[in-house]
Amino acid sequence: MTKLRLLLALPVFIVSVLSAQVNAQLNSSEIIQHLKKLNTVGSVLYVAAHPDDENTRLLGFLANEKKLRTGYLSLTRGDGGQNLIGKEQGELLGLIRTQELLAARRTDGAEQFFTRANDFGYSKNPEETFTFWNRDSILADVVLTIRKFKPDVIVCRFPTTGEGGHGHHTASAILAVEAFDAAADPKRFPEQLKTTEVWQAKRIYWNTFNFGGTNTTAPNQVKIDVGVYNPLLGKGYGEIAAESRSMHKSQGFGSAKQRGSNLEYFKLLKGDSVKNDIFEGINTNWNRLKGTEKIQKTIEDCIKKFNASSPENSVPELVSIYKQLSVLDEKDANLKYWKKQKLKETEILLLACSGLWLEAFAADYIGITGQDANVIVQIVNRNKNEVKLNKVNYLQSDTTTALSLKANEMYTFKRKEKISSTLPYSNPYWLNEKHDVGIYTVNDPSLICKPENDAAQKIIFDVTILDLNLKISRDLVYKSTDPVKGEIYRPFEVLPPVTVNISEKVFVFSDANPKTVLLTVKANQNNFEGTLQLKASAGWNVVIKDPNIKLKNKNDEMVIEVTVTANKDAANGKLEASVISNNNSYNKSIKRIEYDHIPYQFILSDSEAGLVNVDLKKTGTNIGYIAGAGDDVPAALKQIGYNVTMLTDELLLNENLSKYNAIVTGIRAYNTNDRLQIHYNKLMDYVKNGGNLIVQYNTNNRIGPVKANIGPFPFTISRDRVTDEKAEMKFSNEKHSALNFPNVITAKDFDGWMQERGIYFATEIDKQYETIFSITDPGEKASEGSLIIAKSGKGNFVYTGLVFFRELPAGVPGAYRLFVNLLSLPQNK
Repeated sequence: MTKLRLLLALPVFIVSVLSAQVNAQLNSSEIIQHLKKLNTVGSVLYVAAHPDDENTRLLGFLANEKKLRTGYLSLTRGDGGQNLIGKEQGELLGLIRTQELLAARRTDGAEQFFTRANDFGYSKNPEETFTFWNRDSILADVVLTIRKFKPDVIVCRFPTTGEGGHGHHTASAILAVEAFDAAADPKRFPEQLKTTEVWQAKRIYWNTFNFGGTNTTAPNQVKIDVGVYNPLLGKGYGEIAAESRSMHKSQGFGSAKQRGSNLEYFKLLKGDSVKNDIFEGINTNWNRLKGTEKIQKTIEDCIKKFNASSPENSVPELVSIYKQLSVLDEKDANLKYWKKQKLKETEILLLACSGLWLEAFAADYIGITGQDANVIVQIVNRNKNEVKLNKVNYLQSDTTTALSLKANEMYTFKRKEKISSTLPYSNPYWLNEKHDVGIYTVNDPSLICKPENDAAQKIIFDVTILDLNLKISRDLVYKSTDPVKGEIYRPFEVLPPVTVNISEKVFVFSDANPKTVLLTVKANQNNFEGTLQLKASAGWNVVIKDPNIKLKNKNDEMVIEVTVTANKDAANGKLEASVISNNNSYNKSIKRIEYDHIPYQFILSDSEAGLVNVDLKKTGTNIGYIAGAGDDVPAALKQIGYNVTMLTDELLLNENLSKYNAIVTGIRAYNTNDRLQIHYNKLMDYVKNGGNLIVQYNTNNRIGPVKANIGPFPFTISRDRVTDEKAEMKFSNEKHSALNFPNVITAKDFDGWMQERGIYFATEIDKQYETIFSITDPGEKASEGSLIIAKSGKGNFVYTGLVFFRELPAGVPGAYRLFVNLLSLPQNK
């Protein structure tokens, strides 16, 4: 190994969004915060349904002001929500929102947990929610979180009585209240007791609220002022809350910073009643645990003596604290729990006070099982303590060094290591298996409730600080320098030698003409050779132009053309792709997600695409599309033979729009594009001169206000929706051309719709509009505003809340037939 002196000092603050596993460095004020937290032995768990449901102001207050171990259990990962920053929906959106929650927790100091519940979309009541979620399974996950986290107090964001609106919200409270008792009952989910213990929280509250026109607070509820200022952090909790909440960028939750007093209210749901504070009567000092009196005194002394200019002076006392924690009796489960937690906290403080920086990174961000990876480890002792590096445990080997670290000298060691051939591919653990609509399939019980995977590989540094031996784990990561962003970290990925991506998720055939399908094969190693193999369902014919694959360099790609033809009566099916190399089959595709506010993400999934054969007639060929917040409708229209032009602001200003048979606006276009107000008159003239303008759903609220006039006649966008994707579509205007030309629409065309029928329907509709459907969720008043059409001059204006943006990319035949009819509305005489 070679010792190298770096020419450039490493920055204290890392320009990175990678998780806290990367060497987050505490400054002296943060060290004091952590020391005080080390002397606090209490925990609180907040429970709600989705990312962004959490009260970030309260979480920040509890974690930083009260110094409690604070957790947020979000039952879902938010797969069913909307996306204001891109096209990702479903699992991809859930992955984004998972990382947004983790970014929020790094901001407010709380921890993050999840159940296996899948956000299947908006639900109007808990009864509907539980028809999708396996209630007992999700309850088991809530119980497991409580048993492992051992909260003294549980707080629900929503009540059990429905004031939270969303069925998921109410269901989260119902499950939390049930789990409050079930976690303490050894007869409930006894299989969990192999790895944890029963736990009885002292009390469970509902954190009441006053928003959305609903005020559930009351003078007789417990009140806490969480708007206080923390001088060590230089911020109040309203400021921290805004920074945390603004991490939910996909949901448009950028928030203004609030300063000054701010009360939170709490209504007791179960447990012993108190008047002044949710932790009233709960001992959060070390003396709640037997044999810890000396620890508390040592920590108090460490806090008193702490010198912000010389934090290394506190290392001897921290070593003493660590040793005292290490010898605590583990017979008592609660003491064992806090011993483990506080040893972690003390290790962080030891590294911070000693200024010890340890890092492990790979020369490439991709590794292949059974192949070599170049690993670089670095360590620097930036203060004046006595530190020895005894050994480094690499991926499959270790090296003894017995090296005394000189003050502020960087040591760099490079090593070639083989990645274990048994290591699984990197992938979000909850997406490794196909799953039902309401719950993820997780076969390894140890993963349940974890926010994300552990790192693919770890490096262990065996060090001695003074006379204390520590084994410090560091995730193996990849880092690079971007000329604009600076130093960037990303996770180290274990991937198959090759991936194969099919150009579309679904291919829609409306006639016997063959389609050219493109497959992109990418090498994750040098010198890859193989053969592409395809399998198609019965009735579908596939011809590969050239199946041979030869890629010389890592990251090389090649595009292979495939011709697919549907027999006349071919049933809907799928196309499956794999690559054969050295008698091994590789069948994974990769979808990457890159946004600046979260770490790089990706999903490996089976390389397959749907094949849909639809009886479809269409008129016209040219469609103009005005982009909104992001959707895949243009690609879906191209699949059935339309020429689609994306209408930029410049084209809208300068082009003659009469060349387009129809113009479509993307979802939330009128929320995201304030230039549409400028183009309003031109679009209305386009309609009057014989064009069809189809406006897909927009919202009309704080997050998404309508920024322009939309139609030729007034209507209001409401929050009305129908969440039952099987709800009966009653035809209220059977003779309208939207239901008859060029495709005759029947009830069968609404079979197989996904997640919901529609959202943000029109209300207060001017009499010039015709309504087409009447639909309703069970037990509710029917809505007429899912699709409204008005004649204006020679053309037609359409507003629809029907979720074509979900159904078309999914290849739902009836959605194509109905949408084509809207594009084909005949001119008026």
